[in-house]
Amino acid sequence: MNRIVVDQTLRTRLQNLDARLEFCDEAGAVLGYFVPASERRRLLYEWARGQFNDDELAKARAQSGGFSLAEILAELPQS
Repeated sequence: MNRIVVDQTLRTRLQNLDARLEFCDEAGAVLGYFVPASERRRLLYEWARGQFNDDELAKARAQSGGFSLAEILAELPQS
């Protein structure tokens, strides 16, 4: 991913980057969107919570077994 460093002048023009922004070219065509990191995090957590209902979560928590970290690491190829 490319990184752009935003100086204070640009940050001011972009409304301090604390709200969603739509980037357009001179003709008005949408180029992309900006979502602040805090809102992106909130949206991701909201999406993740919606992937499982309470019954599914309770069932997963009640399951036992699996592998320890040591067992998993022992199975990984050595480099």
